[in-house]
Amino acid sequence: MKIILYSTVFALLTAFSLSAAEQTWAGKISDSMCGASHTKMEHAGKKLNDRDCTQACIKAGAKYVFVTKGQVHEINNQEFAALADHAGHAVKLTGEMDKDGKITVTKIEMSKGKQTTSSE
Repeated sequence: MKIILYSTVFALLTAFSLSAAEQTWAGKISDSMCGASHTKMEHAGKKLNDRDCTQACIKAGAKYVFVTKGQVHEINNQEFAALADHAGHAVKLTGEMDKDGKITVTKIEMSKGKQTTSSE
């Protein structure tokens, strides 16, 4: 009986710890004003590429977000230094996603292959 109880508790704890484990996603660092697309945004009457648009929106008070598979995720740790370095870039982002879909970033690196930073 004790073995079954311990096995059940262990299985539940393992499942809980796996749900909060770090994951890695491919996507793009964007901003909360533009979200998944910068195509309709203009700054001072000019169309900007994704990187410049993201930087301009952040300066205007937007927050960094991560876009993957068409979904926009808020980023919990806005002060993470690599966010500014990779604004508008296609990246591999590592972190933990909470139950609300918000991500706490632990690592960002450039995606390999074709990089696009211009508006689509």
